[in-house]
Amino acid sequence: MIRSTITMQWKKPLKKITASLALAVGVSGGVASVNAEELGYPEKEELTFGFIKLTDMAPIAVAYEKGFFEDEGLYVTIEAQANWKVLLDGVIDGRLDGAHMLAGQPIAATMGFGTKADIITPFSMDLNGNGITVSNAIWDEMKPNIPKMDDGRPVHPIKADALKPVVEKYKEEGKPFNMGMVFPVSTHNYELRYWLAAGGIHPGFYAPHKGDTSGQIDADALLSVTPPPQMPATLEAGTIYGYCVGEPWNQQAVFKGIGVPVVTDYEIWKDNPEKVFGITKEFAEKYPNTTVRVTRALIRAAMWLDENNNANRPEAVKILSQSNYVGADYEVIANSMTGTFEYEKGDKREVPDFNVFFRYNATYPYYSDAIWYLTQMRRWGQISEDKPDAWYKELAAKVYRPDIYAAAAKSLIEEKLAAAEQFPDFTTEDGYRNPQTHFIDGIVYNGQKPNEYIEKFAIGLKSGQKL
Repeated sequence: MIRSTITMQWKKPLKKITASLALAVGVSGGVASVNAEELGYPEKEELTFGFIKLTDMAPIAVAYEKGFFEDEGLYVTIEAQANWKVLLDGVIDGRLDGAHMLAGQPIAATMGFGTKADIITPFSMDLNGNGITVSNAIWDEMKPNIPKMDDGRPVHPIKADALKPVVEKYKEEGKPFNMGMVFPVSTHNYELRYWLAAGGIHPGFYAPHKGDTSGQIDADALLSVTPPPQMPATLEAGTIYGYCVGEPWNQQAVFKGIGVPVVTDYEIWKDNPEKVFGITKEFAEKYPNTTVRVTRALIRAAMWLDENNNANRPEAVKILSQSNYVGADYEVIANSMTGTFEYEKGDKREVPDFNVFFRYNATYPYYSDAIWYLTQMRRWGQISEDKPDAWYKELAAKVYRPDIYAAAAKSLIEEKLAAAEQFPDFTTEDGYRNPQTHFIDGIVYNGQKPNEYIEKFAIGLKSGQKL
């Protein structure tokens, strides 16, 4: 296992936090809430958190480096993990107390797709941050299908319509069109599938009830798992023709001259939720003060990352470029983290919201975010049979825990470390975003009506369908 470890050696004296709030850290619909007017000392002070070498692990690194964990009386060790499965297993078996996770991991684990475990998230780590990159050869074949601006550069966003003739040619020649994504329940898998399907390219179905978890049934493009840091080398070797991954591994392809990012997830779904911070339900129940204190530290880190119009990003890039964090060159990480994104070599464009860590309520764990992932699991067969809308809502409420988040945020407001207007209105917030309209195919998503949403897609399973 790849391990990169740093451990906090000391901490400041800790005081109790007095605040008029209720800490509802019990399990939704099950265990009674723990009520308190005072957030006490952490029940567990020594913690180990896992992460994958991606720029969106930044809140964990910043919470450590800027002393926010320390302020909460927490001794923290941070360890890089070899892949997403090793990371999830570490949280489940207790080797890790929590981790930077794919948003789909706590949902899938709680549902029992793959590993069965009760994982929750009190904190959403970021919005956006991914891209889809193709090899230089595929890009050359796509370019004639893409409209040009007056200066000759491609018009963005680039839709998969431009890739479809290329995929069809490969099929006619009997060659599989292989693409990489990072994990079967990753945002990257669903974003890549969404983009391909919106352009008429079938990304394939899963049939777990038949023992088929390849996700390649009826596929025009064959998607398979590649760990993020290995994406550029796998592309360069010709094993895959393109991939969907988080930063800095799209920009790395540009710097190495081996590929071209053609679209960002911001263009596929503007301000889409990305990673989450995952812990076991058992941890939250056993260590309620610790759980809220960890959430407080992560909120403060996210605020720091976005404050003053991203003024702290150069410092954040310097932190992330350390080998014990992401370990990519400063210039590669800065290419996206500081508000720009380079597509074709030399075609650098302003994308100020490519990485969002706090604004737009990025850190709030919305039920509707969890439900979107569930709709895509159903669309592609990871959920084999129809489920009523109530099922989606109940599962989302088991995993996403805005009650814990609200307790942490309210205590920060009480201490004047944050302002109430920086958060949702906790007196009226129901956990559902307003219907979202900014998708590359123009389809509107309403988290209150998951089945109605699933029916809108031309490609994907519909009501009553089972493979």
